[in-house]
Amino acid sequence: MKVIVDSDTKVIVQGITGHQGMFHTGEMLKFGTKVVAGVSPGKGGQKVHDLPVFDTVSEAMHLMPEATMISVPAPLVKDAAYEALDSGIKVVYILTEHVPFHDAMDILYNARRKGAVVLGPNGPGITRPGMCKIGIMPNTIFRKGNVAVASRSGTLTYEIVNAITQSGMGESTVIGLGGDPVPGMDFIEVLELFNADPDTEKIVLVGEIGGSNEERAAEYIKKYVKKKVVAYIAGRSAPPGKRMGHAGAIIERGVGTAESKIKAFGDAGVDVAEYPVDIPKLLR
Repeated sequence: MKVIVDSDTKVIVQGITGHQGMFHTGEMLKFGTKVVAGVSPGKGGQKVHDLPVFDTVSEAMHLMPEATMISVPAPLVKDAAYEALDSGIKVVYILTEHVPFHDAMDILYNARRKGAVVLGPNGPGITRPGMCKIGIMPNTIFRKGNVAVASRSGTLTYEIVNAITQSGMGESTVIGLGGDPVPGMDFIEVLELFNADPDTEKIVLVGEIGGSNEERAAEYIKKYVKKKVVAYIAGRSAPPGKRMGHAGAIIERGVGTAESKIKAFGDAGVDVAEYPVDIPKLLR
């Protein structure tokens, strides 16, 4: 089943001539991702990792890409995303962090109107071991398996995936939702995909304080998800009203606390790990 991407997904990189774009393009190619071109205005005609570089997305569309990785400065992300969406790209991954709030809202509205998926901003992307990686997750931590992971935290994603792999299990799909205030996907949308995926037997949700994403996911799990789900919540020691790391990780008036999320998951029958390394034990 295609969970956003598969082994046939062709990818372009917007901002490929920048340091981040160039490095992570190389890593995606090593992983086996079908990166077909880069886009960097004013740099058309160059080559990066032996890939052609175009000035615009429309010039690259003859290569039939379905997805893009956007690695450009935050003020330019909206223009880059609109260019991709207007050209027919259906999967838009935004690596950049601190995208202006209203720009992110506009991008998501445009994407939904065009039937496209947005991953990020400020997330590690999507990895399907043995198939495709779009993003910045380390290549070496993955092993093909039946555990799907969705996470609001980039670094914790790597730690938990590595623990799953080291335990002898493996991953079917790993998705980073993004740490900016307005992410492209939420846990419910990802749970729908994982629940329908025949290659996924177990699910890990990595949440954090702030918002009600996890509480809503717990209600969805109670009603619809039959597969085993375990979770981890970051930020348990965060004082109320103080920002901790991600722009969305803030507690206000008791809403979005670690306690409320852990309770919601418990009520849904979801075991919550005390430490990231405990996840494999709960999966077993």
